[in-house]
Amino acid sequence: MSLTLVIANKAYSSWSFRPYILMRYFGIGFAEVTIPLGEPTTREQILRYGPSGKCPALIDGDLTIWDSLAIIEYLAESFPHLNIWPRDKAARAMARSMSAEMHSGFMGLRSHLPMNMRRPVMARPLTPEAAADVARVEAAWAVARHKFGHREQGDFLFGAFSAADAMFAPVVNRFHIYDVPVSSEARDYMKLMMALPAWRDWQNGAEAEVWRVAKWEEI
Repeated sequence: MSLTLVIANKAYSSWSFRPYILMRYFGIGFAEVTIPLGEPTTREQILRYGPSGKCPALIDGDLTIWDSLAIIEYLAESFPHLNIWPRDKAARAMARSMSAEMHSGFMGLRSHLPMNMRRPVMARPLTPEAAADVARVEAAWAVARHKFGHREQGDFLFGAFSAADAMFAPVVNRFHIYDVPVSSEARDYMKLMMALPAWRDWQNGAEAEVWRVAKWEEI
């Protein structure tokens, strides 16, 4: 299997970050194509690889899979020996529910606290919508970790690192760079995520990028 992952800027692209960190963590090999955002030809370039005009896209031979959650599901089916989703049925159901909620929700958090891997840590007052989303994320993390984490396999959301952790990785960045007030338990989980070699790979790539989008660098 020869895979190519098409991503946008590592500094900003939360959607691209998700399959990247998952594939790096599980040692799934892939070639990488990066298309910078905010350029006159950005959409045209992306459309060469996938029909949505958005990143990420995963190319496997003649097949193209787009959308971060669809890519993760495809990888789980392609590599069934890897625990991309939790093996336990109840844990897997909750992991999928949380991932779907992250995929489609938290608009207050997304709009007010955009991801930026290069942004210095600096607090920002939360809007009521963003504060409500932060509280919901914290609650979901706590339930997952209390019920399924803290086991022999690790302290991620469902014990071992899984697709759910990948789906929430951009939120960890948001909470960190905007110094969002969260519980010590949530902060411990964030430190665990940011210490991953796969996280550091992405972070280093973001810092090395020459592309800048002014509207995101100024916030």
